[in-house]
Amino acid sequence: MSWQMVSLAATQPQPWRNGGGATRELLAWPTASEWRVRLSVAEVASPGPFSRFEGLERWFAVLEGAGVVLRIEGHEQRLTRASEAFRFDGGAAVHCELPGGATRDFNLMAAPGHARMRRLRNELAVSTDAPALLALYAHSAPARMVLGGQAVSVPAFHLAWRLQDAPADGHVMAEDALWMEVAR
Repeated sequence: MSWQMVSLAATQPQPWRNGGGATRELLAWPTASEWRVRLSVAEVASPGPFSRFEGLERWFAVLEGAGVVLRIEGHEQRLTRASEAFRFDGGAAVHCELPGGATRDFNLMAAPGHARMRRLRNELAVSTDAPALLALYAHSAPARMVLGGQAVSVPAFHLAWRLQDAPADGHVMAEDALWMEVAR
C-alpha cells in the first residue's frame, strides 16, 4: 500500500462538548465510526478534563504553546514542546492545566501496548514489525523518510500513513515531527 497524505488544514475542527477546545481528526482507522486507531491534533483553549476513552491507551505530545500540566489520578506530568511523547491510560481521569495559555497537541489512541510514538528533531533509524500501521506527522517543518527503499517527503502540517504488511528498515529525517507505529 502506498503512503496516504492528510493535511491538517484540510480537516475541519470539531468543537469539544465542554467548550475547552477543538480536535482535528487526521486518521480514524479502520473506519471513522468504529476506529481502533485514532490520530488527531487538539487545540486546547482552556483548562479542563480530558474525555475518557475506556480500554484505550493514549500518547500525547505538545506541538505548540508553553506546555501543559496533566493531573492523572493523583500524579502530575508537565509537558512542553521539548518533552518526549507521553503515554497514559485513556480511561483515567485526566485534568489539563495550561500554565502559559493555549496549546496545540498531538494525540494517538490505540489498544494498550500496541502503539508507540516518538518525537523527532533529527534523524531516526527505524525497524518496523508487521503487520502495522505506520505514520509520520511533520509539524512546523517538512520531513523525509526512506522505508524499505521507498523515499517519501512529508510537507509541514501533514500526516503520512500506511499499512505495512512486511517488516521494513529505514530512517526518518525531521526537525519537528512525530513517528508512530501501531501493531494491527
